[in-house]
Amino acid sequence: MYDFMFRNALIVDGTGCEPYRANLAVFGDRIAFIGSEGISRSRSVIDASSLVLAPGFIDMHTHTDLQVLRDRDMKAKIGQGIVTDVSGNCGIGVFPNSGEALHDAVEDVLGTYDDWSWKDYDGYRAVLMRDGIGINEAFLASHTALRYAAMGEDAGREATGAEISAMCSMLDDLLSAGVWGFSSGLYYSPCLFARHDELEALLRVVRKHDKLFAVHHRCEGDDVIASLEEVLSLAERTGVRLEVSHLKAIGRSNQHKVPQMLRMLEDARARGIDVKADQYPYAYGSTSLFSLLPPHILSRTRFEQRLALSLENERLEMIDEIMHPCGWDSVYEMAGPDDISVMYLESRPDCAGKTLSEIGREACKDPLSALFDLLADETGLAVMSDVTQSEDNLRLIMSHPLVSFGTDALYSSPIPHPRSFHSTVEYLARYTMKEKVMTLPEAIRKMTGENADKLGLKDRGYIKEGYKADLVLFDPDALEADGDSNRGFSVIMVGGKPCLMDGRSYHPRSGEVL
Repeated sequence: MYDFMFRNALIVDGTGCEPYRANLAVFGDRIAFIGSEGISRSRSVIDASSLVLAPGFIDMHTHTDLQVLRDRDMKAKIGQGIVTDVSGNCGIGVFPNSGEALHDAVEDVLGTYDDWSWKDYDGYRAVLMRDGIGINEAFLASHTALRYAAMGEDAGREATGAEISAMCSMLDDLLSAGVWGFSSGLYYSPCLFARHDELEALLRVVRKHDKLFAVHHRCEGDDVIASLEEVLSLAERTGVRLEVSHLKAIGRSNQHKVPQMLRMLEDARARGIDVKADQYPYAYGSTSLFSLLPPHILSRTRFEQRLALSLENERLEMIDEIMHPCGWDSVYEMAGPDDISVMYLESRPDCAGKTLSEIGREACKDPLSALFDLLADETGLAVMSDVTQSEDNLRLIMSHPLVSFGTDALYSSPIPHPRSFHSTVEYLARYTMKEKVMTLPEAIRKMTGENADKLGLKDRGYIKEGYKADLVLFDPDALEADGDSNRGFSVIMVGGKPCLMDGRSYHPRSGEVL
């Protein structure tokens, strides 16, 4: 007897091929049968005749390394049909755990957690599985964690040869232990201080294991073309598989560069470079408010940053660097104070939702001076949102065959970006069903099979007999964001266990560390 039977479902199987109608049966944690024949014996029969059955969605780019400990049921991901996360992105991760310097460095993106009891990946994985997790997690080894482990608190500088060797040894161990690749955030401190010899050495380790290199490259604004060429050249020299994280061009003056960026990816693949990219379905992003500061300030501890922000001569230097950047992305200069808003500021909750221009006017100061005042007083979380790109380019990137789906979800603050709760609905309801940027089979492929193939998952991402029963049953015409939840999903299943069914939520914690 089967455990579940989906009767007469319209199956969109993750390949990008045309949907077909069939019955599908689940036994244990696997898809046991797909076909037109009737199934007479099943413990639960689900009438799927007016609904779409798809593989559970795979989030190629997210930051749930600590969220999965704060909310083991992962309600924000399950609630949008995401059953597998790829975490450790942008070079920001939690193992190896070298202590307070690492905890402070990742706090604005990953949030806080009281009990960092693990030392390494095996210890972290054991902590995750001790009480179970609601979705599957695939992890990347993060450049930030490797740098702090090899270099100590003084990670905001170029690494020595011995330190590079230590990082390579740790990365080799992590890739052997089962992480799915290596990520760097060359925009963020301390990764931005890595020389090419450090990056090449690390990527050769990744290539040895035939794993993935995911990168938030150095500049997404004025120097985006040179920055993209840098990582393509690294991939070409080392032979590594390259994933360009959240592909975009930041700033109104840089939107014309997007077609050239896409041609660069196409040309690179024609030369034999295995490169693809991911994207979240919003024209505005979210990250640390401190990331607006120049790199040499970001290399310091948070206490030293606040001290610099209190000194007039340091402020004048910072203003000049922010308004005339050289070799780094000054988001403030590109986006402007009207398009940068505070999402959460721990010491000033009254600033939430206000642009830097509005905060400056209220303080009777220019926006940069007002920003410096806020950051000089902030000892906790500071998260912003910023309008980064045009809607036309968002659609152009989204529809490109080399680009797949991710959320870039952050859960570090009480007021997160809506992508953390609604990305799949935005992707499907708005851009697929309403605006028809993609067909439904193509959108599902970008959310499932494509991401499974990038990682090398052998039994997920597709609806096939013998594959894991990670499944989403939904009405694409009824998808709608509703507060912190979403409408339109009928059944969401992880490993053959329902997390949503008959309008009720369940918490089987049937996820795995992959």
